[in-house]
Amino acid sequence: MLRQTSEQHFDTVVVGGGQAGLAIGYFLARQDRDFVILDAGGRVGETWRNRWDSLRLFTPAFHDGLPGMPFPAPESYFPTKDETADYLEAYARKFDLPVHLGRHVDLLSRHASGYLLSVGDERYVTENVVVATGPYQRPKIPAFAAGLDPAIVQLHSSDYRNPKQLPEADVLVVGAGNSGAEISVDLAATRHTYLSGRDAGYIPVSLIHNRLSLWLADRVLTTDTRLGRKMSEAHRDRGAPLVRLKPKHIAAAGVERVPRVEGVVDGKPRLADGRTLGVAAVVWATGFRLDFGWIELPIFDDGGYPIHHRGVVQTTPGLYFLGLPFQYTPTSEHVGGVGNDARYISEHIAMRSPRWPAHLRSVHAGR
Repeated sequence: MLRQTSEQHFDTVVVGGGQAGLAIGYFLARQDRDFVILDAGGRVGETWRNRWDSLRLFTPAFHDGLPGMPFPAPESYFPTKDETADYLEAYARKFDLPVHLGRHVDLLSRHASGYLLSVGDERYVTENVVVATGPYQRPKIPAFAAGLDPAIVQLHSSDYRNPKQLPEADVLVVGAGNSGAEISVDLAATRHTYLSGRDAGYIPVSLIHNRLSLWLADRVLTTDTRLGRKMSEAHRDRGAPLVRLKPKHIAAAGVERVPRVEGVVDGKPRLADGRTLGVAAVVWATGFRLDFGWIELPIFDDGGYPIHHRGVVQTTPGLYFLGLPFQYTPTSEHVGGVGNDARYISEHIAMRSPRWPAHLRSVHAGR
């Protein structure tokens, strides 16, 4: 028997129910829009719950709140990943956001009425689409990893939970950004740990704790300024700088810094200086690839990155991105920074949509 395909119509569909999707949902709800948030998870905040046990946010609580709801913790406190997940769940509940769970979007394409999203046997037709899936999509692991001895346990950082997953023997963490640094310190308490990767720099905690610094960063270091564009390019090429852990903290934990891993020799990881390491496990903290293969629209550059300005795809009206790394400022992918981009996109949607009351459209037009 053939299964019947259902079709639903909304003014706006948001893909992704993490902090970015919830932030835009807050503003869409205030506009009294007919919208839905589609999320592949089984619970709001699931992505955070599934990360490693000791993870804390890299920014203090005063910078971890979404629009309309401060994070419920002392200002200088760094929330745990489960506290963050609970906060997102409470946020969706407080503002009664229409999050539809268990909805993995298979395809986004054009439609006579705007856009069509395929979700299994469901079809969503909409005038506006906000892609809020964030930067953590497909784990990135170098091809030469396949050449490692099968006896060496390999995990990507997205699958790492705690040291008990790995043998109690020497381990190599590849990737010296925030995730790699935090995981290496976590492991170093119980075994000798090597940390490989180029130095991405360090942001002093005093700046992260300083409201004025964050305020200035969001107004000076933007993709509309030369300095901001330069920093954005560095962010994409080198990754984000360390925030909470200083290099001296990593050394004090007993982590041994080594050069970049460049290949495999006799089944062992080979470093840039020619050494090979006899380790029992490798954790690949090498980041993620953006995966937009489900979007059948000509909106990407040669590297598969969406072409946009502040999340607005100007060549395809009604299509938006939210929560991308350095989408507009250094804090665009932060829990506490995504709200500014969400507000901007919501106002753009309001201006182009004839469904918004005329007197409110005129107010925004005069901004």
